[in-house]
Amino acid sequence: MKSIALATSALLMSVSAHALDAAAAKALATKSACLACHAVDKKLVGPSYKDVVAKHKGQADALEKVAARIKSGGSGIYGPVPMPAQPNLKDDELKLLAAWVLAGAPDK
Repeated sequence: MKSIALATSALLMSVSAHALDAAAAKALATKSACLACHAVDKKLVGPSYKDVVAKHKGQADALEKVAARIKSGGSGIYGPVPMPAQPNLKDDELKLLAAWVLAGAPDK
């Protein structure tokens, strides 16, 4: 139980560190066309960011999983429509986007 609490705490600190620049994350999401298929609270082509947060709630490796999914793309987790890969994003950009999504995609 203690290890779960520590892992959750580490994830929250990691998300908080990246989520501090929400404007940069949103700009990157816009530039990368993420917002063409995703919205904060409703399903568009892909799942809402709220649904992504719910799916990864309590997972110590959520940041890494979401960043990897952004990089590789894929389908099947939320339905049959494939998400295009973002292989050209740098690791820090992938983590920024993942942290922003897991923070609920805040505007500021």
